[in-house]
Amino acid sequence: MNLRVLVLLSLFVGIGFVLHYVVPPVFLGMKPDMALAMMFLGIILFPKLNKVLLLSLLTGIVSALTTSFPMGEIINFIEKPITAFIFLSLYLLVRNVSNKLVTATCLTAIGTLISGSIFLSLALYMMHIDIGVGFIAMFTANVLPAIILNTIVVGIIYPVTLGVFKRMNFSFTV
Repeated sequence: MNLRVLVLLSLFVGIGFVLHYVVPPVFLGMKPDMALAMMFLGIILFPKLNKVLLLSLLTGIVSALTTSFPMGEIINFIEKPITAFIFLSLYLLVRNVSNKLVTATCLTAIGTLISGSIFLSLALYMMHIDIGVGFIAMFTANVLPAIILNTIVVGIIYPVTLGVFKRMNFSFTV
């Protein structure tokens, strides 16, 4: 792997760490997962299997370290790689759409929805809570705000990142 790409991916993970750490818990100790926005941005910019695997594992570790949800450490480490590869698959299906910003923001919303659904399903299963009532309450209180926040973050950061890459004459796979 190219050292420049590894440095950029580690920056995305680091920014995701800070974002996930500073966001306060909303409902039952669960935080909107802002690290997802940076993971999705890394996948969009570097859509290769080895990079996605590395990025998802590191994001899972970062999310596990900063979670306030009971058993969130285990759940994050399981959920992030699953979400990352689903996101990569969706991105590869639509990457040739002409408006890259709309694609990035829509996929971020969908990816956050997928991540939240997987996280909640695993959490409720592991905690032996009724999935119907618990899922709806936690989804409404945590996942919906995370979808909005992550979509806004990617909508702002993606064009800035592309502009910086253009100024650096950095070539990457889009």
